[in-house]
Amino acid sequence: MDLRQIRYFVAVARERNFTRAAEYLHIAQPPLSRQIQLLEEEVGVPLLIRNTRPVRMTDAGRLFYEQAIQILGRVEQMQVAARHVGLRQRSVLSIGFVASVLYAGLPTLMRKLRHSAPELDIQVVELMSLQQVEALKEGRIDIGFGRIRHTDPNVASIVLREERLAAVVPIGSPMASESTPLSIEQLAGEKLIVYPNQPRPSFADQVLNVFHGHRVQPGEVLEVREIQTALGLVAAEFGVCVIPSSARQIRQDVHYRLIDSDDATSPIIFNHRVNDNSKYIDIVKQLVAEMYAEPQRWLDTLPAQASPAPATDAKRRTRTRTPRIKR
Repeated sequence: MDLRQIRYFVAVARERNFTRAAEYLHIAQPPLSRQIQLLEEEVGVPLLIRNTRPVRMTDAGRLFYEQAIQILGRVEQMQVAARHVGLRQRSVLSIGFVASVLYAGLPTLMRKLRHSAPELDIQVVELMSLQQVEALKEGRIDIGFGRIRHTDPNVASIVLREERLAAVVPIGSPMASESTPLSIEQLAGEKLIVYPNQPRPSFADQVLNVFHGHRVQPGEVLEVREIQTALGLVAAEFGVCVIPSSARQIRQDVHYRLIDSDDATSPIIFNHRVNDNSKYIDIVKQLVAEMYAEPQRWLDTLPAQASPAPATDAKRRTRTRTPRIKR
């Protein structure tokens, strides 16, 4: 399998027609068809359904297409970054992230980073937490923000914050009648939607461990690929799910309640290569420390629908853990 075959497949998948794809690629149709056939033989399953008009992708083809788009995008980023560095135009910092940290301060950090280091070309790539560890060791990214702890001696990790978890319930659920924190026991017997379904371990396992730690058994566990899918299923009353509290702004057609347990948390972890002496690592550490010292909307752990808590327990409900970062 090579990049040419991947580009050919993406062109056919987009055009949904071999003739138009061949014209777009400026090649004849027979070699295009042959390269797609060789690609399918190497993958081991059909990727396209050819006996329909327009051409359709199989389930395997749709998955392959999604991954192919990411690969080609990453290759383009590599080419641009290498060109910039080779021409000494800009320094490049590639940041890996899990989707949920987009709601937990990553956009704020990137704005501050652009202001502090305007000469920096910031590249971002979405990677699961454990994928970030491999990407750091292979040099594909420079820093990462994930949620899963690891033990790889080549990658340094700093837990920035233990973020509280929130339950997401359908609007029509009896649990949606209140906005105060609820106990994990109240979710017993409920159909639980967790994400992502792969790779594992993942945030899904953190949620399941919270249930197991409290000896609470959900009625059924449905695994999906991403948080948006999970929340959409909650809105459709397929079940409940648990998310980081900072992600409560994603949808308004569901109801959010913090989970009332000190153990119901998920870490936000900053990863970088051991012995990486880049000045930008230190700049990021400094900016993160500054962010946690400032009032931030995404640091608020009060339920989005709730009134301010009484003074007697407001301090307990808004407790966050400020990271101690070595500079």
